Amino acid sequence: MNRSKVILVQPPIEDFYLTKKRTIPYGLASIAAYIREKGFSVEILDSLATGKSKIIEYPDEFSFLLPFYGKKDVTAFSLFHEYKHFGYSYEHIGKKIRAKEPFIVGISSLFTPYENAALKTAKTIKKFYPHCKIVLGGHHPTFFPEKVLTCPEVDFVLRGEGEKSMALLCDALKKGTDLKQIPGIAFKEKNSFYISDPTWIKDFNRLSLPASDLINYNFYQRKNKSSIMVVSSRGCPMQCSYCSVSASSSHGPFRQRKIKDIIMEIKRQAEIHNIGFIDFEDENLCLNKQWFLKLFLKIKKLFADKNVELRAMNGLYPPAIDEEIVSLMKASGFKTLNLSLGSTSKNQLKKFKRPDVTASFEHALFLAEKYDLDCVSYIIAAAPGQTAQSSLEDLLYLAQKRTLAGLSIYYPAPGSLDYQFCETNHMLPDHFSLMRSTAFPLNNTTSRIEAVTLLRLSRILNFMKYLIDTKGDIPESKPFCGQEKASSLNRQDSSEELLQWFLHDGKIRGVDPGERIYIHIADKSLIKKFIQQIKTIPIAGIKKSV
Repeated sequence: MNRSKVILVQPPIEDFYLTKKRTIPYGLASIAAYIREKGFSVEILDSLATGKSKIIEYPDEFSFLLPFYGKKDVTAFSLFHEYKHFGYSYEHIGKKIRAKEPFIVGISSLFTPYENAALKTAKTIKKFYPHCKIVLGGHHPTFFPEKVLTCPEVDFVLRGEGEKSMALLCDALKKGTDLKQIPGIAFKEKNSFYISDPTWIKDFNRLSLPASDLINYNFYQRKNKSSIMVVSSRGCPMQCSYCSVSASSSHGPFRQRKIKDIIMEIKRQAEIHNIGFIDFEDENLCLNKQWFLKLFLKIKKLFADKNVELRAMNGLYPPAIDEEIVSLMKASGFKTLNLSLGSTSKNQLKKFKRPDVTASFEHALFLAEKYDLDCVSYIIAAAPGQTAQSSLEDLLYLAQKRTLAGLSIYYPAPGSLDYQFCETNHMLPDHFSLMRSTAFPLNNTTSRIEAVTLLRLSRILNFMKYLIDTKGDIPESKPFCGQEKASSLNRQDSSEELLQWFLHDGKIRGVDPGERIYIHIADKSLIKKFIQQIKTIPIAGIKKSV
């Protein structure tokens, strides 16, 4: 065992899909940099940095999803079908750790629905290399330290932000000093647990720049160029009830990094990689206008002679967007604005503790069209107390706007006000694994069948928008002739025909890999209202009008 060797692990993921460009282990790189600065040798084992995936059985608790996802659909209206293990096998991870012989292994456990993968990673590592200490950090162990520590293979939990505490833990284990002096630590004692409060880093300027050299950017490629992630702030001053990092949660406060440090980080990346895409994973990127303008003027200058696309995929707050900001976004490399709308319902916005941003949202859409930027607009459906009718009205509103409709099924995020509400009112699902959008975690004022219908209607709506952009119009409805197989093997052609039948009889059909036509389970009342309304409103495409 090398008592200076530390390995940080990003575990595999088991779900219906994976968005590769959003799994870059940026947080681990930030922790690694601080540990390395203290004299330790550090590696990142990114289990997701591989094209490997394997179809696996649905977990038992997911069996109720089979009627919704059971058959594969090869058309534009498909949702999910195959449940997969994304990344290296647990055995591969265990063998890698055994070969490296670290004295401590840190495992990220960022999302509560994926806690089982993190714990299984810990169990496998201990099986292959029992000599090492294992520590879990991230959002899930921050809020559930006792539950995580009931796993015998987990030695420690670090709560909150882990750069400093992980370095202190490594040092304490090496020297044999008092572990209770480490902020944010939790561990097992004789008949109980020692649990300290989460720790939040007050001064970013004392942190090293993320150890990006430890990230396998050969995997994170987009159009043969590297995709990188940047986090220029942490926390959020908004009060949104569904969010676990908002000012209404127990997360650390809103903090922004120094512009010079952000630019230095990006410059270092650009020296090593041929960057083609940068995702700013901030919760609220342009809230501080002057800070934003200074930062992106420098980024514009940095990439003046390069074609680098910038995105803020977490979503932008419409009231913070004005023409000066949009103009600079376009000039610095943005091609798409990801806009956070939430809902158009005043009643639902009150529950979300969000202001009505409709006016500023529409102004942002106007500016996006002026500067030839595409838009994706995020709305939430199936939240506690939210009705399917309210979400349908949100979809119909977006149908008339020049934007993709990004409908997200609500999931309870530990630490948020809504999570507390759901827990108090016994609305939470029985398993952590079900607290994900793909599992329709709540069966409340929006039923699960209504939720899956809304999701499919959003796919249908976006396909209609695509047809307006590419063909100038939506095809007329026509009756289904009773055929067993699709008329065309072409995905777009078969989807167009399914759309025509849908507009005539309200049945959402799919086509399986054998070309056989079948009907998806859906809520008939919602579909009827959608079709009645969609035929009476002007549907806008996504691209700029010519």
